[in-house]
Amino acid sequence: MEELIQKGKLAKEASYWLANLPAGRKNETLEKVAENLVSRQEIILEANGLDMENGIKTGLKGAIIDRLMLDEKRIRSMADGLKQIALLEDPVGEIIGMKKRPNGLVVGQKRVPLGVIGIIYEARPNVTSDVFGLCLKTGNAALLRGGKEAFSSNKAIVGVISNVLGTLGFPVGTLQLVENTSRDSSIAMMKLNKYLDVLIPRGGADLISVVVQNSTVPVIKTGVGNCHVYIDEFADPEKAVAITVNAKTQRPGVCNAAETLLVHEKISHSLLPSIGDALRKKGVEVRGDRKVREILPWCVPIVEEDWSKEYLDLIIAAGVVDSLEDAIRHINHYGTGHSECIVTENYTNAQEFLDKVDAAAVYVNASTRFTDGNEFGFGAEIGISTQKLHARGPMGLKELTTYKYIIYGNGQVRK
Repeated sequence: MEELIQKGKLAKEASYWLANLPAGRKNETLEKVAENLVSRQEIILEANGLDMENGIKTGLKGAIIDRLMLDEKRIRSMADGLKQIALLEDPVGEIIGMKKRPNGLVVGQKRVPLGVIGIIYEARPNVTSDVFGLCLKTGNAALLRGGKEAFSSNKAIVGVISNVLGTLGFPVGTLQLVENTSRDSSIAMMKLNKYLDVLIPRGGADLISVVVQNSTVPVIKTGVGNCHVYIDEFADPEKAVAITVNAKTQRPGVCNAAETLLVHEKISHSLLPSIGDALRKKGVEVRGDRKVREILPWCVPIVEEDWSKEYLDLIIAAGVVDSLEDAIRHINHYGTGHSECIVTENYTNAQEFLDKVDAAAVYVNASTRFTDGNEFGFGAEIGISTQKLHARGPMGLKELTTYKYIIYGNGQVRK
């Protein structure tokens, strides 16, 4: 598509300019943009109101509406995220290592931007701000293709940011929004390998699957989270209830919310009633296996596919396991490699869980809701990678860079 080709060219040109931008100028720009997001928030809120109105008319509800909605608090959070990024150390230019070879050559590695980062995302307008901040700090150009549900919001946010960038002399290709929100534009973006260095999908399982299967641009998978809380036989009951309820209900429509509860058989009869009551008070539907339903007869019977679902809603699958080994086996089989938690006071069991569970983030006695760039001290995140190359977990600044070898010689030639 012509729009994508033209914007791809502009982004590639901008990436060379951004790669050598001084850290001080990046930070000043981030601060200025943060101020403008707040001072011009009425423009953004008005646009978001249109998206919300259209979304409700077309039947959007639950987690999607929650992700789509902006208010003054969320805009302030977006601005604060940019300010936090400004305070972080700039990774670009870092010399990772340097060594001298026997022939006198000095070989080192220098951290550099990835180049042009493409993002395909759904109804999450806050992503627009997060991506801009992280890409600017790391000297990358950004090409954004948001979902049609959030088009007005994304356009308004990009408009506010672009106005600041224009007054500060930044090239047009620094941050661009693809205005064609058809399926054709997303497919075309997946083929834009002449201009994009990496493509990151942020959204549900269907979006990520389509991008992975169709893209000729290198892809970093993010987001799908079938996260588990395992209550060990040595769990502290108070911690078990609090962590389970928080992991499931604090914000159920996000990828780090818990979707499955596993409870050790030895503690199930004493602990499940209190956990179940606490979840019911929060409006959670519990889908339990046979052993869970013997203790909580009000539960909905579970079916096999429930173990694999990312509900993104006030629903949780629940099962009783006979051992720590069974819990680990279940998690590694059904989990998506996102975030997993054990609640236990037993050090040995905690270490075994940490060692054997295959996930980007593994917790002992803490809610899975902490898997987040801001909570990890990154200021923001461009996504939570559930793959192993080249990044894993919340992706902050260093994950948006690569390196090149730099070699100092003194006339050496190879024999």
